[in-house]
Amino acid sequence: MPDLFDLVAIGTGVAANAVAERCRAAGWRVVIVDERAFGGTCALRGCEPKKTLWTVAEAADRAHRLTDMGLVGGDRVTIDWPSLMAFKRSFTDPVPERHARAYAKAGIEAIQGSARFVGPNAVEVAGRRLEARHILIASGAKPAAPPIQGAELLATSDDYLALERLPRRLVMLGGGYISFECAHIAARAGAEVTILHADDRPLAHFEQDLVRRLVEHSRRIGIGVELGCRAAAVERAGEGFVVAVEDGRRFEADLALHGLGRVPNLEALDLVSGNVAVEKGRLRLDRHLRSISNPAVFAAGDAAGQGPQLTPVASLDADVVARNLLEGCTHAPDYTGVTSVVFAIPPLASVGLTEEAARGQGLRFEVKQGDMAGYQSVRRTGEPAAAFKLLLEPEGGCVLGAHLLGPQAEEVINLFALAVRLRLPARDLARMLSAYPSGGSNISSMLG
Repeated sequence: MPDLFDLVAIGTGVAANAVAERCRAAGWRVVIVDERAFGGTCALRGCEPKKTLWTVAEAADRAHRLTDMGLVGGDRVTIDWPSLMAFKRSFTDPVPERHARAYAKAGIEAIQGSARFVGPNAVEVAGRRLEARHILIASGAKPAAPPIQGAELLATSDDYLALERLPRRLVMLGGGYISFECAHIAARAGAEVTILHADDRPLAHFEQDLVRRLVEHSRRIGIGVELGCRAAAVERAGEGFVVAVEDGRRFEADLALHGLGRVPNLEALDLVSGNVAVEKGRLRLDRHLRSISNPAVFAAGDAAGQGPQLTPVASLDADVVARNLLEGCTHAPDYTGVTSVVFAIPPLASVGLTEEAARGQGLRFEVKQGDMAGYQSVRRTGEPAAAFKLLLEPEGGCVLGAHLLGPQAEEVINLFALAVRLRLPARDLARMLSAYPSGGSNISSMLG
């Protein structure tokens, strides 16, 4: 006999948890399922552990930068990788049990196992058939399958964040978030790092003027950034690896890392059996995040693939899905003002339109840009790589886009995000009375 529920949530990350909890609070019978440890990508193998490593790497880097500025011995600061991993585990290890307790307290049944559809309103997991009025697909994302011989030899970001020992030589395939973030942490911990990117536009969704500055800075600190360098094969070489590229060059590594993008994690779900439409590896959803072919099925977060693969997007999707389930299907997500940050050292942050995108839309705008290395809030950190680029509607109109490179960029971008989302005129943003000196106080100078 099948077990009957109001909602089956597939995944235990930010999106699935939020929808499950709200539906359960409304009196629904809810079951949540995950093929991996409870907690999802962000808490266990993504944003949060990465930022923990970044924090220590940034502190070591700042100590080096401030040597001879009154800090004695900063140039001798080193990172003990095993201790850093132990610190990271102090955050990640408690997560699965904490989630299990929260589910039990809320009255949500939790099952660990791989779910697959066995009908439009049913999934099978751990030998049980679960039937429900609604099914939520919030199964996250996984590394894309690259057309590279030997791709199965590549380590993933999951593997990187679980390394007990840091390899001496790392080669990162792809010039996106994962490669730049892992490279900057590893380089500060003493590894030899090379990023291989297929064309001349790494971090393609970011403002390229600032990306070029980040690439130059990465090279200055010893990270090899090879552009126009498309990987063709990965081979074993003794205890290490060799990455062969199309132009004939070969790069030796103790670890070769997959940084070639992520795709919705849908393959194991047998969506055909659930009458859930897919096109080119992505769910076909309407504006309410509901399957166009099966109205019982909704999706949220990375699995939905509607907005950027970011935790705030998963939270927004979850709110929309929960409201549609509980109030009627009338709500749709608005991704205006979603920020993106590359946690390199220093970070690169972005919100709104790039100049290229604004020109592509035929918009009229003003550009304000400049170097921030001399700003008090930056100079006192010893960081030489700092710049901004803003896109504004003419005559003090709304902020169309903001792009920052430098210390505190990941915090200051949130003020610009508020302006973009609420269409706050730039002249009003410039009137903000911020604490001084701080990253926020730089905004009036950028807009001046």
